[in-house]
Amino acid sequence: MGDRTHAHTGAAGRATAADGPASVRNVVLVGHSGSGKTTLVEALALTAGALNRAGRVEDGGTVSDHDEIERRRQRSVQLSLVPVEWRGHRVNLLDTPGYADFVGELRAGLRAADAALFVVSAAQEADAVAGTARAAWEECAAVGMPRAIVVTHLDTARTSFDEMTRVCGRLFGGDDPDAVLPLYLPVRGPEGPDGHARLTGLTGLLTQRVLDYSSGERTERPPAPDRRAPLLEARNRLVEGIIAESEDETLMDHYLGGGDIAVETLVEGLERAVARASFHPVLTAAPAVDGARQGVGTVELLDLVTRGFPSPLERALPSVTTPEGAPRAVPVCDPEAPLVAEVVKTSSDPYVGRVCLVRVFSGTLRAEDTVHVRGHGLTDPDHPARPFHDADVRVGALTSPFGGQQRPLDECVAGDLACVSRLGGAETGDTLSPAGDPLLIEPWTMPDPLLPLAVRAHGKADEDKLSHGLARLVAEDPTMRLEQNPDTGQLVLWCMGEAHTDVALERLRSRYGVQVDAVPHLVPLRETFASRTVGRGRHVKQSGGHGQYAVCEIEVEPLPPGAGIEFVDRVVGGSVPRQFISSVEKGVRAQAARGLATGHPLVDVRVTLLDGKSHSVDSSDAAFQTAGALALREAAAGTRVQLLEPVAEIHVLVLDAYVGAVMSDLAGRRGRVVGTEQESGERTRIRAEVPETEIGRYAVDLRALTHGTGRFDRAYARHEPMPSQLAERLREREENHASGT
Repeated sequence: MGDRTHAHTGAAGRATAADGPASVRNVVLVGHSGSGKTTLVEALALTAGALNRAGRVEDGGTVSDHDEIERRRQRSVQLSLVPVEWRGHRVNLLDTPGYADFVGELRAGLRAADAALFVVSAAQEADAVAGTARAAWEECAAVGMPRAIVVTHLDTARTSFDEMTRVCGRLFGGDDPDAVLPLYLPVRGPEGPDGHARLTGLTGLLTQRVLDYSSGERTERPPAPDRRAPLLEARNRLVEGIIAESEDETLMDHYLGGGDIAVETLVEGLERAVARASFHPVLTAAPAVDGARQGVGTVELLDLVTRGFPSPLERALPSVTTPEGAPRAVPVCDPEAPLVAEVVKTSSDPYVGRVCLVRVFSGTLRAEDTVHVRGHGLTDPDHPARPFHDADVRVGALTSPFGGQQRPLDECVAGDLACVSRLGGAETGDTLSPAGDPLLIEPWTMPDPLLPLAVRAHGKADEDKLSHGLARLVAEDPTMRLEQNPDTGQLVLWCMGEAHTDVALERLRSRYGVQVDAVPHLVPLRETFASRTVGRGRHVKQSGGHGQYAVCEIEVEPLPPGAGIEFVDRVVGGSVPRQFISSVEKGVRAQAARGLATGHPLVDVRVTLLDGKSHSVDSSDAAFQTAGALALREAAAGTRVQLLEPVAEIHVLVLDAYVGAVMSDLAGRRGRVVGTEQESGERTRIRAEVPETEIGRYAVDLRALTHGTGRFDRAYARHEPMPSQLAERLREREENHASGT
């Protein structure tokens, strides 16, 4: 982290953490879409010697050559690992997508990492950065992740490092903006004819030395005389910020008394403050140009990672229990302890099959070991046990990925990451533990997917492959949820947003060879009677031999919401024999399930059997079931059948600036606001009840309305009558659909 020059050594994949967990650094790159995370990973890999000067790995690819979908979209859509070696450390760089739809990949990266480089682009408008960047910052803060901020794209016209630093202090500093301060100041070259001033170096605020990259090699020199005053001002603020975070209370007294504090003391205090996530230094970096070996600021970033970021030894282990729920004490990051590891990401390779990215928290994972694989679906009543989720599995090959290559490893020690093939049916979030001693790591939370995508197989050939392909998608991505809706019969894939659905469909097509059609998502509606009515069902047929004879008279009256179907027997005198009373009820309930006016299930009515007729020979169970159904249909003809729609209770969390727009939008969706609550960070939680027919795309619309800052959750509340004009419009639409017009 100091401003020292040194030689770099090593190449990706060669480091095996031979010095144990202390030599490992797991770093996740976080930031908004377009901030330059993947470019920064490549620049760091070049400086570390993992790429040649042309920015290529040995097979001619680049570190971003991971997924055909990513290359086609020119956007990261999944978590990827790039290991490099720097000063005797194995640095695992975890590149995450910046788009909000792929927050599941971000959370997986946070689980696998011990610190974060938070990347922001100076080329984007501050307001555009604020929404998505603030959400990503809060994701890091929620897990106590140490962070440093990297400002990119400073070689773009009309960009300001000072302005972006102020924006970061306002967005990320909270009550203490001095917790976000620059560690280096950028040095720019002369402005070119295109208005761009290329970044040529950095000035270290602690050492007050210029690190000059203009020649393609990193050299040091003193700052120009006209830069000393602003440099000293920025340095004083940084020193005060470091001292304020220091655990040594004598430093502030010494500083205020005019005493000098050694650079080494300041660096040590800075490193400790960064490691405990109380101070977030701001740096800048730019990729190498014109065949240079180093990009501007990349040496400083790698030094920060290896010296200022915590090792896995300093990270508390997630809670570990036995499958029965009993707590289990596990040594923190001990390579000699029993194995405790977790699958943080699964993906499919066309040649290898399923590949799992595994973080080893304790013990050592070796190729060909037999381990126990257990998933949390076994303990969740809503998700029944799935194959291979409670079984001993022999581990396949261990590899370290780099671009399109997979470099073999003999073992993966505590604190490190590796890709594992042939791990049975392991899924994201599964725990690996010793065979014969199964354990479970407390799972990390995943957001609930709120955008429904109803699908059906495109053709007969796709039907057999559809369920397998969808199951594999859900196994790889916990932010997807598959639902077979019992009311509508639709197969629904719940996703995080439109980009998420597009990628899901593309993966089904390209990876599993399944063509699907997206169809309109149907909301489960209900019917009920608007008033009391009566009906008579007569089923009489004579056709040689035994005939069919059954007559029943019923009364139907509406009940309060949620009452369901209630059947009452008030027959006197035996006009309907006792053995056929249940037959009438079966017929009534079967017809109610099929619906009456619009084909949606009938609910919240009491059906009373009043009278009927039977025949000693021709009456039967089937005849009275038919009569019961006919009686209910005749009763429906005598009154208005009301259509009920599901109402969801939603909680919307938005910045105060968007409260008015969100509440107006909810009113336009026939929503009722039932309360608001002030939250921290100048935000408001809005509680409302909204018909589910109006919020099918709310996950997308809210994001657009609030510039990516709004979030919501939903839960079913009840069914309520749909306005008559809307119900009539829906009936007409369904009738036209049924007739093909």
